[in-house]
Amino acid sequence: MAIPRRIKRLAGRHALVDGIPFQLPVASKASPALMAAFPIDAEKAQALIPGNEIQVLRWGRRAFLLVTVIDYRHTNIGKYVEYSVGIACTHGRRRVPLPLAMLLAKTFGTGQYVYDLPVSSLVSVKGGKGIWGMPKHQANLDFVVGDEWVSSRYDLDGKMVMKVEVKRKKAWLPLKAGAVNWCSFRGLLMKSSIYFAGKLGFSLLKKDDARITLGDHPRAGALRGLDIGAPLFSGFFPETHGVLDDHFECWFESFETPPAAAPEGMESVLWLPRSEDWLPPPGAPEADRQQHEQERIFVGFTQVVSRAQAESAAVAAGEAEGGS
Repeated sequence: MAIPRRIKRLAGRHALVDGIPFQLPVASKASPALMAAFPIDAEKAQALIPGNEIQVLRWGRRAFLLVTVIDYRHTNIGKYVEYSVGIACTHGRRRVPLPLAMLLAKTFGTGQYVYDLPVSSLVSVKGGKGIWGMPKHQANLDFVVGDEWVSSRYDLDGKMVMKVEVKRKKAWLPLKAGAVNWCSFRGLLMKSSIYFAGKLGFSLLKKDDARITLGDHPRAGALRGLDIGAPLFSGFFPETHGVLDDHFECWFESFETPPAAAPEGMESVLWLPRSEDWLPPPGAPEADRQQHEQERIFVGFTQVVSRAQAESAAVAAGEAEGGS
């Protein structure tokens, strides 16, 4: 999937969306990334996805858990780590056989349903969730590139959610590709597209070349129930260059009976500041102090931020009202 010519024509132009300035295209460069795929229980994976328009991609009774972590070092909104936990899927009411889904990816909307997407900075939450509907939230993240292994750990509220590790292979395969992300936000099914390029070093069906460790945070509970198997694929890009399409689509998510609870809405991002600050790295003493000493409050209904961040948002909101 090549970068659309429309995006190339926009290069150098400027946009201001939800208070976030962009110089188009929305792009990243020189950013390392790790990827890994694991087999999981298909029925349990399907149960994690709301509505009936997304079907998990199956091979027998198994589906595919996709973990992708990108250490974004140069983007329109600063540096941040993005830790994606997704499930391979197609779009439509009927299941699509795996070979057909891969062969006709555009027809069937083959991509991943993004189940969880912690990031380092609040400006990434504000843009990624508020504009593209991605399930972003701020968490304690790291991205460690060693001589033999590349790893990333994801903590929240002082507890580990998960850690992924992939063995580092020589990057030799030049790759240009596109991918589709499906997400849920505001009761809508959101579709967005990314395009990326880089050199990949990878392993196939080597059980010792990647691993996931789940922590004791409640968010890990749903993943633990998926019966995660040995890795099918693992890979590392020393550098990637990517573009996030500014075009996206959405549909209503529908159910057989009226939903019992309102889904997360715009109140979770409306007053977030455009802060590029990170939380302390996972496991650091500062992260422990954050858990035990830092007062945390709610903004809107669901987004939890520190008091300092909330006060910064309140000041920004006051300035906006004063200037209107």
